[in-house]
Amino acid sequence: MMSLLAVFLLCAAASVTASAQGAGAAAAAGPRLNNNQLYKFSYTTELLLDRARGSKEGSAGYRISSDVNINLAWRDPSNKDDQLIQLAISNVRIEPVSQRSEKNNVLHGSTAESLLGKTKLAALTKPFLVHLRNGKTKAFYSYWSEPASIKNLKRGITSLLQFQIHTGKVVENDVSGRCTVQYQATEGQVTRTKILESCKTSETGFTTHSTVLGVSRKSSSVTVFKLEDGFIQSAVAEEAHLLAVTARRSAAAKIVSRQTLVLLGKEAGPFEVAGKDVAGVVKSIDDKLAAVGIVPEKLKTQCKGCPSLFEHWQAAQKQLEPASLSKAAAPRSFLGFIQSIRKASKGEILKVLKSASKTILPQVVDAVTSAQTPASLDAMLEFLNFTDAKGLVLQERFLYACGFASHPNERMLQALLNIAKGKIGSPEIKESVVIIMGALVHKLCLKGSCDLPTVAQVKKMILEGPESSQAESEVQMYLLALKNSLLPEAIPILTRFAESEVGSYSTIALTALQRYDVSLITPEVKRTVNRVYHQNRRIYEKNVRAAAADVILSSNPSHMEVKNLLLSIGDLPHEMNKYMLSKIQDILRFQMPASKVIRQALKDMVSHNYDRFAKVGSSSSYSGFMAQSPDVTSTYSLDILYSGSGILRRSNMNIYGSSQGSMLHGLQVAIEAQGLESLIAATPDEGEEDLESFAGMSALLFDVQLRPVTFFKGYSDLMSKMFSMTGEPMNVVKGLILLTDHSEVIQLQSGLKASAEFQGGLAIDISGGMEISLWYRESKTSVNNRAALVVTGNVTVDMDFLRAGVEVSFETEASLDFITTVQFSEYPFLVCMQMDKATFPVSEYFTRYESMPSGKSVMSRKGKKQLVPGSEFPLHQENSNMCKRVFEPSW
Repeated sequence: MMSLLAVFLLCAAASVTASAQGAGAAAAAGPRLNNNQLYKFSYTTELLLDRARGSKEGSAGYRISSDVNINLAWRDPSNKDDQLIQLAISNVRIEPVSQRSEKNNVLHGSTAESLLGKTKLAALTKPFLVHLRNGKTKAFYSYWSEPASIKNLKRGITSLLQFQIHTGKVVENDVSGRCTVQYQATEGQVTRTKILESCKTSETGFTTHSTVLGVSRKSSSVTVFKLEDGFIQSAVAEEAHLLAVTARRSAAAKIVSRQTLVLLGKEAGPFEVAGKDVAGVVKSIDDKLAAVGIVPEKLKTQCKGCPSLFEHWQAAQKQLEPASLSKAAAPRSFLGFIQSIRKASKGEILKVLKSASKTILPQVVDAVTSAQTPASLDAMLEFLNFTDAKGLVLQERFLYACGFASHPNERMLQALLNIAKGKIGSPEIKESVVIIMGALVHKLCLKGSCDLPTVAQVKKMILEGPESSQAESEVQMYLLALKNSLLPEAIPILTRFAESEVGSYSTIALTALQRYDVSLITPEVKRTVNRVYHQNRRIYEKNVRAAAADVILSSNPSHMEVKNLLLSIGDLPHEMNKYMLSKIQDILRFQMPASKVIRQALKDMVSHNYDRFAKVGSSSSYSGFMAQSPDVTSTYSLDILYSGSGILRRSNMNIYGSSQGSMLHGLQVAIEAQGLESLIAATPDEGEEDLESFAGMSALLFDVQLRPVTFFKGYSDLMSKMFSMTGEPMNVVKGLILLTDHSEVIQLQSGLKASAEFQGGLAIDISGGMEISLWYRESKTSVNNRAALVVTGNVTVDMDFLRAGVEVSFETEASLDFITTVQFSEYPFLVCMQMDKATFPVSEYFTRYESMPSGKSVMSRKGKKQLVPGSEFPLHQENSNMCKRVFEPSW
């Protein structure tokens, strides 16, 4: 019995001892150092910059290797996990990250001392302190006088001492910023996964508001700690960032940063310093040491030998001549010019503006405004005189560049508001100012800045404007501003104006409603739009009813709405019948969202019969694909509506781009004409008997509605234009647009900083015209689009001693023409639509570079070019048959 009791007590004692040891091990929250011990480590950090799929020539970048000695400086007697640790770096080496020939090795013959200089190398090898509590870094002690780049490298090593030995998710501070971190602990190993998207740093960048035109980034950061007796045997980290242009993902750059810390051995080291608290101990070790912060500080980079803005301008101005705008050299120079402007002062910018010739000045205005810096905005506001009506071209180029701004701020909107409140010499500019303010409100609201004082002020102005104005031009101006703003509060106002007696008000209001998300189109809006289409309260013009039909069919129509639309076909004016029939067939053929409910409604033979679906006419609606790729899908649509006399009533061409579930309305060119029946002694359609003679063009570009252009208005203006028509198209939009604009600083866990700059520039020339020949009883409308696109992406890591980077880019030049020829000598009249794309080149380039302050540099560049064959975009077979008849030789 006694022996059994003894065995029981021994077992109990053993279990208590084991529990105590387990509790002691569990209590260790992070790495624990022993007193009087020096831990000797080897440390390596590598930086690799390359294209996404890598390259045979190897990556740009370098490797920094060193020895690191670590010892315990002090421990809180009441908490073993509250430690002050001293680190000392020595034996620093800097070498290429991949095998290089002597010719391609920018570091050949260099040493750490020759690269860093004696002062910086001494700073890097000077010991520093880290305060760890429960495995987390509480303070980083170094010297304020040290260069920021040196402190950041030390912070990078410190990041490998911070971990916890139990699984869980926490928020930590280190050189990457304040980040959410996931720990996974197993026996002898801890894996730390940093959720980089969560990291908050002091350096913020900006990006284009449109996903389709933007840049995507995929990032990962994993550190694996191997432990023995609760202390680090090795720490291996790999961090990767892939940045790609959304619309062309082959234009991508990759950053890889690796860190390796390996314990080489231990030996006797210094004893702990006596002291009550950390601050006192730090002071006793070196009173110049200070808590300089765990989170990194900004690096100030100075470009030595870089050209001034004026020098850059003198070299680039030839490429910005109007005759060069259809060439890729124009947007390429434009992008480089913007980068230079962003570093310039107001005075430097004004010097360039004042020296530019009249032909180049509009392109300079595009670039200065697109730079979007306080200095560039101030320079433009000082340079332009809005009271002078003669400056219309430059003033409008400034306003359009504001409308296309990639990251507008409240200050830009305030500047436009001040202009709107002041004296403006040209009524066209007054309209453009208000219309563009609507676009800025939309972009600021997308960024979550809808409640800023200036935004609230402009919202109030444009929301109250339509119902407080008497002049037709002013009402249209405010409605177009609301169309740009896409404010949910504007929907009731637009709904009321949809039923206006003035056709232009109704058309703007309805086309604005069509731009809203379907979820915001309420039953009340739908009832109003249906009343307009079915003319329940008054007679409307055909183009108003066509716009109402577009809203109904694009807003999740009900079975009854579709059935009523189908039943209306046959009772509409001739050309309206044909237009609606073509619209329904196009939705079915192109599998648009409304196709399912239309198919269900067509099962009813009352709606779907030969009489209804055999209507003749020349109006049409057609959609097709311009391009399809894994990255982006581009579609086009052409809607043509004629009057019963054969004269164009409305022509609407749209181009859309979609990527990753986002849609961009890239282009809309609408030509409208009315009141021209008297020219050919024809009878106007119902509801259009008293319309004033008018023809004009409206353009929407990259989701921004621009000020409409009038070809002629009134009978006398029409006749004067008729006899002076040259056939030359009228310019609608011409200039340079900053499409893609992405800038960010990526703080790597190693302490290095990468700068990513992606810009896309578009040189564009859109023109349109309308010719009428009474002798040949023929009319012709044309929309001509010429463009050149260049997108570049630069990823650079610029340390004091070495600059390494890669550039990815692609460029193209293209043209697209849309011509409609109508012969109205007989009925049904002959209509031929042509949409032609010329053969165009697409070039891609990849550049890798490394350079030193001394001027020594290495660069390699590779490229490929392909030709995309031209084509005539397919339209419906009926159009092809008509074109043969229009252009067949007459006998």
